[in-house]
Amino acid sequence: MMPKKLRPLVPYLKRYRGGLVWGGLCVLFNNGVWILFPQVLRRAVNDLHSGVTRQKLLTYSLLIIAIALVKGIFQFLTRWVVIGISRDIEFDLRNDLFAHLERLSYSYYQRNRTGDIMARATNDLNAVRMLLGPAIMYSANTMVFTAGALGFMLAISPKLTIYAFLPLPIASIVIQYFGRRIHERFERIQAMFSDISARAQENFSGARVIRAYVQEQAEIAAFEGANREYIRRSLGLVRLMGMLWPTLELMLGAAVVIVLWMGGIEVINGQTEVHLVSYLGTNTTLSLSGSMDVGAFVAFNTYMMQLTWPVIALGWVINIFQRGTASLVRIEEILSQQPEIADEEIIGPSGDRAIGSSKNEITRSPDLVGEIEFRNLDFAYNGTSVLKDINLRIPAGSSLAIVGPTGSGKTTLVSLIPRIYDAEPGSVLIDGRPVRQFPLDSLRRHIGFVPQETFLFSDTMRENIAFGMSEEDSHETGEATLDRIKAAAEAANIAQDIASFPGGYNTMVGERGITLSGGQKQRTAIARALLRGPRILILDDALSSVDTHTEDKILNHLREIMRGRTTIFISHRVSTVRNADSIAVLHQGRIVEQGTHDQLIARNGYYTDLYNKQLLEEELAEV
Repeated sequence: MMPKKLRPLVPYLKRYRGGLVWGGLCVLFNNGVWILFPQVLRRAVNDLHSGVTRQKLLTYSLLIIAIALVKGIFQFLTRWVVIGISRDIEFDLRNDLFAHLERLSYSYYQRNRTGDIMARATNDLNAVRMLLGPAIMYSANTMVFTAGALGFMLAISPKLTIYAFLPLPIASIVIQYFGRRIHERFERIQAMFSDISARAQENFSGARVIRAYVQEQAEIAAFEGANREYIRRSLGLVRLMGMLWPTLELMLGAAVVIVLWMGGIEVINGQTEVHLVSYLGTNTTLSLSGSMDVGAFVAFNTYMMQLTWPVIALGWVINIFQRGTASLVRIEEILSQQPEIADEEIIGPSGDRAIGSSKNEITRSPDLVGEIEFRNLDFAYNGTSVLKDINLRIPAGSSLAIVGPTGSGKTTLVSLIPRIYDAEPGSVLIDGRPVRQFPLDSLRRHIGFVPQETFLFSDTMRENIAFGMSEEDSHETGEATLDRIKAAAEAANIAQDIASFPGGYNTMVGERGITLSGGQKQRTAIARALLRGPRILILDDALSSVDTHTEDKILNHLREIMRGRTTIFISHRVSTVRNADSIAVLHQGRIVEQGTHDQLIARNGYYTDLYNKQLLEEELAEV
């Protein structure tokens, strides 16, 4: 029965059960042929003892060569099949892990470090592959050969076999002890490796901050400390493994000494019997207890020698097994995580039950019109209230600006629309339907979202802008796609900048767009969102890094492109929001003011104070 910790691998093993059966047959043939080798030696020794001839030497030499050749063929097939399957399962497991990570909610990545996730997806996955490949192969070889050899050894001498396997109970206790210790230590080592990976990832990503604050030496010292701790733990595991193998070899050596001593006595008794019979005459019978011929003794010792590597490999397999199970537990911790935000099960008009997906007729939604409504919305993070009693309706095709002090809940509010976070059922609606009734892929396909923190991939400008294109768009020709990318770049006012780059739209932007300025990154992200032609466009302070002149150009383009579509933008600049159809002022999680620019100025509230402060700043800047 498979151990509980290895049960997550069952679906993958079932997927390749045909190959595993073939691999098992190769193991049987490989070891079955190799078990015959000592029997050939036994016959050869006894036959040559009575007289050496050229024919006998040729016959036994060819038999040994044939056994070695057949064993080599099946050993190659065993490794090719079993190790190959382990690589295939590693491929499937890596793809499944990545796909699962892609589906996990945004909050998961807020709770877990990127370096830790990367360590599990690389180092731990490799340890699981070793468990599925070499560990299974060597375990199968050891079990099959030991079972076969045991039968022949019992046939030669039951007493010697008992002596040979006398250390096994002690070895079993040793294996259990070392196996448990190896598992515990490897878990701690992998946790430390995750810490090192996380620290390295954060340092590489934040290289500019580290240099700006002159913290290079401090970070180097901190990394060295973590690295020393990792080495210390690894050396502890090495010392433990270093004790395991010699211990097993010592037990095997003790068994060999016992066999040589006891078996030698039986061979001597056998030789004595032969001489006595020769002396007394052929008609005389004489029996000495515990006698053995030389050929049987050679065969028995050959079996002992052949068992040397399986016993040594057993210690290595235990090490791989414990590492693999520890790593599998760490990977399963990720795979067992369920997305907090997923398509819900919907009951259709006919009472049918279906999961929210664009492929289901029950939940398939037509193109969104774009009307958004927040109805009696309350939202909290981990018990901390963020939004309170929000009632807001945004007509389809209109524009809404949201302003308010830092921490008032602006980003949280707009994040509820594409379900980056989930609000209470029925509190967020699109086109009069609760947002949870829309399949996630359909909902987000109709929304262009530009977050505060602009993220660009280590790719070309063209690929970064085209990142959000739908599958239908991907069937266009290269020229048609490039024309659309250029139009989106023009609307985001980044086209002129791209034209000045050495490679134009094929210019690499570096990791996270490091070669671009903040304003260029924001405009590239806006172009990416506009390329999708969304029914709803959300700009979360996406113009904060551009100057007012460029901002004005972008807004003019947006008004033209988004005519008839819903636009929501968050900003701290009055110049950005003043031409919106409606402006909502958030303060401490509540909407305290709402109206047009002129209406809010007339109320002489928070918005008026914000407007007056910015006017003063502009006047001071001109002086």
